[in-house]
Amino acid sequence: MSKTKRDYVRAPLFDLDYLLYDFGKLNFVIPGLIWLRPKWVYENKAAKKRIRGSAILMFNHTGFTDPFMDQMAVWYRRQHYVAAKELFHGKFLTWLFHVFHCIEVDRQNFNFQTFREITDHLEKGKVVSIYPEGHINQDTAGLTTFKSGVVMMALRSGRPIIPVYVRKPAHWYNRAVFCIGAPINLREVYGPMPSMQVIEQISDDLRQKEIQLSEIIEK
Repeated sequence: MSKTKRDYVRAPLFDLDYLLYDFGKLNFVIPGLIWLRPKWVYENKAAKKRIRGSAILMFNHTGFTDPFMDQMAVWYRRQHYVAAKELFHGKFLTWLFHVFHCIEVDRQNFNFQTFREITDHLEKGKVVSIYPEGHINQDTAGLTTFKSGVVMMALRSGRPIIPVYVRKPAHWYNRAVFCIGAPINLREVYGPMPSMQVIEQISDDLRQKEIQLSEIIEK
C-alpha cells in the first residue's frame, strides 16, 4: 500500500510547548537508563525499526511508575499518555499531567471529544501511549481483558499500534527488559469500520500479542 502524506508527518525536534517535558525527560529518564541498564528485545526485524511519525504505543500496566518505565522503553520519542480522569485531582497533579501532555479520559464515557484529541495528536506526527487493560494489574496470573478503546483509536486514525511489554526489575540490581513488537496497522487489515464483534476479537488478539511478547522475554 502506498504511503499517504500523513505517514510522513513528524513531530518537531524542538518545541517550546514541550520545554518542561523535555527537561523532565533529561533529568529523570536519562539517569534511569543509566541506572536500570535496560535490555531491548524485539519480536522480529520489523520491530527493530525506529518509530517514525505518529503511532499508538500499547503497554501492559502494573503500577504508577509505568509512564517512567515506558518512556525509557521508547526513550527517543515524546509520549502522550491516556490517563483516567480521576487522576486529574488537585492543582499540582492536574498541572503535572498537563506538563507531560497527558490526555484525560473518562473511562465511563469514552466520548468523541477524547477521540478527537487523540487523533489530533496523531495527525501531527505524535505518539500516543495507552494501557488497554484500563487499570493497574498486579495479578501475576497474566493480563486482564483489553478494552476496545485502543482498537477504535487505531481504526479511526489509521495509525499503527506498536505493542510493548515491560518487565520491571524485581530488585534494584536487576535490569529492566522491554520487548517491542512489530507495528500492527488494523485499518489495512480490517478496514475503517469493522463490526463490534470483530473489534472485540481484535482486542483479544492484541492481548494475546502482549502475552506473546512476555513469553519472548522469558525464553
